[in-house]
Amino acid sequence: MGKLSEWEARLQVAKESGYNMIHFTPVQGLGKSNSAYSIKDQLKLNPVYQSKGRKETLNDLGKIIQKMRNEWKILSICDIVLNHSANESPWLQAHPECAYNLVNAPHLRPAYLLDRALWHFTLEIIAGTWKAHGITQNDISREQLQRVGAVLNDCVIPKLKIEEFYILDVEKIVEEFRDKALDQGPNLSLFPPGLNLEIVQDPQYRRLQCGIDMELALKLFNREKNTVAQGEDRVVLCCAELRTQLMLLNRRAREVIDSHLKQAITCIIAGLEYFWLQDGGPKWKRVTKEDSISYQYFTHPGADTCLADDEALMDSKKAAFVMAHNGWVMNDDAMKNFAEPPSMVYLRRELIAWGDSVKLKYGQQPEDNPYLWKHMKEYVTETARIFHGVRLDNCHSTPIHVGEYVLDAARKIQPDLYVVAELFTCNEKTDNIFVNRFGISSLIREAMQAGDAHTLGATVHRYGGEPVGAFIQPPARPLTPCIAHAMLMDQTHDNPCPIKTRSVYDLLPNSALVSMSCCATGSTRGYDELVPYHVDVVKENRIFKSWSDASVDFACPSIGIKAGIIAGKKALNKLHQGLGAQGYNQVYVDQVDTNIISVTRHCYNTHKSVILVAHTAFQMPKKANETGHIPPLCVPGIVDEIILEARLVQKANGPVIEDKAFIAGLPDYVCEIRQHIQLKESDMVELSEEGERNLQVVDFSSFTPGSVIALKVSMNPSTTAAILQLRTALSQFGYRMRSYSGSRLTNKQGTDFRSIVQRMSLIDINRVLYRCDAEEKDDGKAFGAYEIPDKGPFVYCGLQGFISVLQDIRATNDLGHPLCENLRNGDWMPEYIAARLLVHPGTKELGKWFQQVFGFLQQIPRYLIPCYFDAIIYGAYTIILETIWSKMSEFVRTGSGFVKALALGSLQMCGQTKNAPLPALSPNLLAPKPPCCINAETGRKEQACATLAAGLPHFSHGIMRSWGRDTFIALPGLLLIPGRFQEARYIILAYAQCLRHGLIPNLLGGGTHARFNCRDAVWWWLQCIQEYCRIVPNGHTILKDLVSRLYPTDDSLAEEAGFCEQPLEDVIHEALQKHYQGQQFTERNAGHSIDENMRWEGFENCIGVDETTGFVFGGNVHNCGTWMDKMGSSEVSGNRGKPATPR
Repeated sequence: MGKLSEWEARLQVAKESGYNMIHFTPVQGLGKSNSAYSIKDQLKLNPVYQSKGRKETLNDLGKIIQKMRNEWKILSICDIVLNHSANESPWLQAHPECAYNLVNAPHLRPAYLLDRALWHFTLEIIAGTWKAHGITQNDISREQLQRVGAVLNDCVIPKLKIEEFYILDVEKIVEEFRDKALDQGPNLSLFPPGLNLEIVQDPQYRRLQCGIDMELALKLFNREKNTVAQGEDRVVLCCAELRTQLMLLNRRAREVIDSHLKQAITCIIAGLEYFWLQDGGPKWKRVTKEDSISYQYFTHPGADTCLADDEALMDSKKAAFVMAHNGWVMNDDAMKNFAEPPSMVYLRRELIAWGDSVKLKYGQQPEDNPYLWKHMKEYVTETARIFHGVRLDNCHSTPIHVGEYVLDAARKIQPDLYVVAELFTCNEKTDNIFVNRFGISSLIREAMQAGDAHTLGATVHRYGGEPVGAFIQPPARPLTPCIAHAMLMDQTHDNPCPIKTRSVYDLLPNSALVSMSCCATGSTRGYDELVPYHVDVVKENRIFKSWSDASVDFACPSIGIKAGIIAGKKALNKLHQGLGAQGYNQVYVDQVDTNIISVTRHCYNTHKSVILVAHTAFQMPKKANETGHIPPLCVPGIVDEIILEARLVQKANGPVIEDKAFIAGLPDYVCEIRQHIQLKESDMVELSEEGERNLQVVDFSSFTPGSVIALKVSMNPSTTAAILQLRTALSQFGYRMRSYSGSRLTNKQGTDFRSIVQRMSLIDINRVLYRCDAEEKDDGKAFGAYEIPDKGPFVYCGLQGFISVLQDIRATNDLGHPLCENLRNGDWMPEYIAARLLVHPGTKELGKWFQQVFGFLQQIPRYLIPCYFDAIIYGAYTIILETIWSKMSEFVRTGSGFVKALALGSLQMCGQTKNAPLPALSPNLLAPKPPCCINAETGRKEQACATLAAGLPHFSHGIMRSWGRDTFIALPGLLLIPGRFQEARYIILAYAQCLRHGLIPNLLGGGTHARFNCRDAVWWWLQCIQEYCRIVPNGHTILKDLVSRLYPTDDSLAEEAGFCEQPLEDVIHEALQKHYQGQQFTERNAGHSIDENMRWEGFENCIGVDETTGFVFGGNVHNCGTWMDKMGSSEVSGNRGKPATPR
């Protein structure tokens, strides 16, 4: 960037390229390596930016940043580095406790000794000491790698005796044990269960200073010995046993350390293979101090003398200045600090160390390291004062409690602080922990990580926003998990040059695709200028060029709009910002062919789209000027204009001239761009022919590698009108619907959905919401449950069947679900919903409403149908639920969500079916009288009472629907508590009509086909009558309701309604009297026609009351008259004809 006084002209390049935020690498003073991320003084401006004769400060930089915001409307962010500081940091010399060193982290002492041994090994190779072993300074080969590994394993590492830091001095401990055992005498207590002797690590990590739990050793080994006399002879044996155990512990410890050291050798050799031999590596030519055998893991505050001196230094005052370097550990757990025990990363040499910086040791709270916490807090708050945001460098290694502390302080200075970070946790759940705890605004992602066009398209899709045609989310909905918001970069500053890894032709399409993602986007200085090499943040000493509005050539120290792809990037940045500001938040990515990607950004509010097509070039194209075959683009709507079309063209083919003073791009390539033109004016595409309804077909006539085109598309007028009608209908459901002009939509008069539903009965609403397949087919209207091919039928025929599936796919926008595919492929599902409601008088009006609304649905593009269909169904469902609860008791209306959800069981289980009716009630029944309907086949008026299904779906229709026991167990909860008193009244009276032998039916069978083989149902019936009288206002009047007896006597045939009538109270009396008198009867139609497994004796019934106890009795071992009524049916097991519970 040069001197601070020159910055404005260089920063203007970003402004003129259309960026609205600039990311600065650290601007503070740097360490000796000159790495931008090895900061020496966190509180001062880097002196290299100071002009001659001036001493600019961070305040002077702040003035530039403020001008950029106020005049250029550009924000700025800067890196903060919390994990490490430069080796040369002066404050570390005054406060060495701020870094991990051998005093405050003594567990690193063995690793330091190994580190020094490797350094001395490097010096010895340079000096030629290991020539006899075939290892020389200039031999960089795979064979030398093998020899290095062998020497490390056989010679260098064994001499260190690293294991001594982790093992016991056996004889010293045995001697201590001996003295205590003689003093105490034998331990006579029981052996302590589950306790084993283990090595206790010496906290100072000195050689042979580890210990054991001596009290436990005495309990385990200081025991009576039956073979010898007491005293010293016994202790000798005890000591021998202990010695054996200690040697075993040492052997195990040696094995563990040996495994760590073998891993260290593996890591060293792997590192050398990368540096020496691998493609993509630096391919060192010889071993030097700079290119050593292994990374240096520690600073060394002394001369390079010998290992003995190094080990002595560990116990000197200089030990506090032996500081551990920070670095990167592949596949490490980001939630753990690799510098803290029990981590062995430093000993195992798994750290890719940054030798210019030391790792900072914060502890768990500011009191653990007051100076460090204060210093870094001041550093971060000063950065927040100057800049508008921060980038957390090395975020995955930042202690979470530290990051929270300093960011909380920064937000007090800059409340709307923008925080970005790169995370390399390899786990999105872990990423989200950092995002949530730190309040990260965006995670940096990079398009250059994609190895092909398909992966690039997937990256844009993943971080690109909602899918096109995303479901319209209801105003109130559960929170759902999502991936962290991204800042998608076409290239980040620490990765190789894309011209080298891909091709120069790919830079424009790569940027174009990134710009179409619905997230923050960015680039790196040099990318737009086509700089053909990596701008190294450590080694690069040249400066960027300044901006000039004049036409400039390659040799000038300035650049203009025609340089590189700057003109194209400016247009793309403007497009990206416009799409975000105008609500184009839905994204669809299409892999047109191997190299061509199409990205659609769609605005839900206006249903306008922008379609960008890019011809990528991941490899240098063999024929850069040829288009090749490209499938035509089908545009869903009308192309209003071409927003831009651009391509990279090679104008010359001269040699690349390296500029010694400036960072310069390729001069021979030009970005040709045209903006805001009509389709007929395009040089790249042409309108082919009108496609199907609502489609235009566009052919690619000249679309060479490196080309991009962006089309603005709108709906045709008929589609626009249909969507407006849909939105008007949806506005009554609570959706915040607006017209294309932005005005709030309200529903038209005469189409109020709520009033339609309010006029329906709960029995009608049962048909609208529920009804299983068997119930629906029972009507004989040729309907059953809707079935999606290869997916199966829905659980319910009504709206609940669709809602149960939609509520899961809506939350995740799963537009690939078979339900969505079925909707896109045809109108069968909406037509089914309307048609099944139109055939019933009680739901016909609602069916017409759906029919009208779904008519508009058919006129919109197929990709939008799932989202509008879901909004219609969910909105209707919500109103219907509100209506259901409004028609129920106050307990339900004012109850909790749980109570209301339970109350829906009343709707599910209570409905009217054609082949499972109640027997006709008394024609003289006082009002309210039972509901009736006109039989479409006979034209006659018929009773249409609801019944309770014993279970869905198997006990939902025909004779198996209505069971006396099940009905009256469930009736209080399903009908009385929800306030459905009339349905409960009709059911109670209907079963009373069927009383026979003092019993109500087990299976109702419409009354005429009833079975009386249930001894407990009558008592549930009586209990329900009692509950009815108690719960229902004036409920006692049911006792006077007339019951039209179907069987006036136990032996009579079924009579017509009105033939024999008596009040319910008399029927109750008869039931009780019959039980008291006792009854014996054979069930009618006994035999295999009604139960193929029951023996003849099982059809014999005997009931009565035990006068001594008052308990009811009845039945025999061959029948089952209570709710456990499964009759055995297996000849193999021998239980055929034997009831499960004979009582």
